[in-house]
Amino acid sequence: MTGLTYEDGSGRAAGRRPTRERVLAAGKVMLAWVALLWLLEVVDAATGNALDSFGIQPREPSELIDVVPASFIHFGFAHVAANSIPLLVLGFVAALGGLRRFFLACALIVVADGLGVWLVAPSHTNTAGASGLIFGLFAFVVLSGFVERRPLGIVVGVLIAAYWGTSFLAGLSPTNDGVSWQGHLIGLAAGVAAAFVLRRRRTGQG
Repeated sequence: MTGLTYEDGSGRAAGRRPTRERVLAAGKVMLAWVALLWLLEVVDAATGNALDSFGIQPREPSELIDVVPASFIHFGFAHVAANSIPLLVLGFVAALGGLRRFFLACALIVVADGLGVWLVAPSHTNTAGASGLIFGLFAFVVLSGFVERRPLGIVVGVLIAAYWGTSFLAGLSPTNDGVSWQGHLIGLAAGVAAAFVLRRRRTGQG
């Protein structure tokens, strides 16, 4: 009898539906990730916003070391609160496809977004926050099902796009004061690239 399976990023066969262990692992990873963001903001507040220096100031060679840390730093509790739910939900959905693939996608998005912000953000600005990663995960989750031709993935992508699409489009507007629309746009593009680069292969089994 011929069936279809999917391989994860390491080449191992992955089941059609997430296992209980995979669901638990994805949940633990994202809860820990969001908790880390809140812990860092508590430290930032307690130290007089000392961690804000890890944001990205464009085209300064010394700022290249902040490309990754900037995604974990926020400018106040309202900032981290606004990012927590979308990061938790989108990260959880993305991680259901396998943690190795998820972390590779996050690494690609964070590095590409950070470098892009460093290159094109307006002078004399300081950019930080998880929103670039969130925009990347949004694109990654929405497109993965289509790229891999997985019906369930397509349904999930459509539902995510229907629920959050308008908000994400608004986040790309250059008229939003105090918002790095450049970081959002680059993160979105990086998420599109990740969906193609990290797509799971579809193989036949006898």
